[in-house]
Amino acid sequence: MTSFTPAELGRRIGSGLLSFPVTHFRADLSFDEDAYRENIVRLAEYDVGGLFAAGGTGEFFSLTPLEVEQVVTAAAESVFDGTPILAPAGYGTATAVEFAAAAERAGADGILLFPPYLTEASQDGLARHVEAVCRATSLGVIVYSRANAVYSADTVARLAESCPNLIGYKDGVGDIDTVTRIVARLGDRLTYIGGLPTAETYALPYLQLGVTTYSSAIFNFLPEFALAFYAAVRDLRQADVTRMLSQFVLPYTEIRNRRAGYAVSIVKAGMTATGHSAGPVRPPLTDLTAPESDDLSALIAKVSGA
Repeated sequence: MTSFTPAELGRRIGSGLLSFPVTHFRADLSFDEDAYRENIVRLAEYDVGGLFAAGGTGEFFSLTPLEVEQVVTAAAESVFDGTPILAPAGYGTATAVEFAAAAERAGADGILLFPPYLTEASQDGLARHVEAVCRATSLGVIVYSRANAVYSADTVARLAESCPNLIGYKDGVGDIDTVTRIVARLGDRLTYIGGLPTAETYALPYLQLGVTTYSSAIFNFLPEFALAFYAAVRDLRQADVTRMLSQFVLPYTEIRNRRAGYAVSIVKAGMTATGHSAGPVRPPLTDLTAPESDDLSALIAKVSGA
């Protein structure tokens, strides 16, 4: 059973950096649970707001429902310091409800609700989707606004009223007007999370809107750098933020942008470059090429002192 009420979880995740650990695969693409557990122990040694098991960077889209529960269980059992573990839910509403139930069985502390799979929906349909998942679990739920599930300010306000265990809104769109309207309307009723790819590039301006945290993929392989960057953002040290953006984050995004799907692949390449290999990505993603991996390794060396 989770040690956090939904409200407590909302406050906790909003107080520190968040990250999505990668999911470890063997060469035959099977789940490497032992290596995954070791990595969760490593990451949980750092002071973070929460870890999202089997999330986007954890290749949720390539895992079977059974594997998702296995990954979340492994994460929950590997953390002993109170670091919150959040599990994914997604696809159609009935399937998302099943994922929410599995998250509770696995010992997760909360849920990140991904967009429905391969379908467009009205705002009313999206609201009913979220409401069904929230009713199905006692855990705190975060909605992820992106792709085919972009929530309007009116819809988020409706959900905040109808779903007591809705605790967060994660923005994966970058629509400043909508984020501003949601924060102005709901204030501290929700925790606001930056969820654009390589969220560090948006972290400082988003903080001004009330988005106090974001999910850092870089934390997987450069945790000290990621935490230092987050501290600079929270302290409003713009010169330090700009320096670290120029030094690492922006060159990193240039490698990431070379091919679709590299937002995940580059993280696993970073793990390999820093001696924490998590194996390959699963199709339909593709791994970085050898020259691209070399470029990333050289970039990492500049900020890690290697």
